[in-house]
Amino acid sequence: MRFVLLVISILIIGLYSCNRPNRNMTDNTDSVNLPKKDRITPSNTSQRPTGSEIKMVYENGIYKIPIKVNGYPMDFIFDTGASVISISETEALFLIKQGGILEEDILGSVYFQDATGNISEGTQLNLRSVIIGNKEVHNVKASVVHNLRAPLLLGQSALSRFGKVTIDYTNNIISFE
Repeated sequence: MRFVLLVISILIIGLYSCNRPNRNMTDNTDSVNLPKKDRITPSNTSQRPTGSEIKMVYENGIYKIPIKVNGYPMDFIFDTGASVISISETEALFLIKQGGILEEDILGSVYFQDATGNISEGTQLNLRSVIIGNKEVHNVKASVVHNLRAPLLLGQSALSRFGKVTIDYTNNIISFE
């Protein structure tokens, strides 16, 4: 029943954009004024993890990391302040349509506090597989933010499961041991 309600609420609101690689974003972010090294271009957004060292993409003051969630590639914001993996309703609907989220993966409602201090209701999910580079963890808790344009956040519910994490900000590399 929760599965049906989640799908219906998403369909009523509509779909605007997704944070999957190689999709045109409808974001009005102007990257033209960024230094060339900080712009996201087709050549650096399509990089997929190839090992325990992953190239991060720096854009507008944030780092993005390519990740596979239940087999589907997505670009997440590296956010050590986020307690859980967080995805938008748009991404949740995409995963539901593709079979990446099943009814048994929906765990119920959850409340969370965002960076502004506001408390919001979301839906808690179990992600059966999260892959970064050549590392994979199973059964990771995540929350669906009831906002179509919410960013994808890689939070501690996944990061802590990958063991030792090293960040090389000079070369924009994150390593997992």
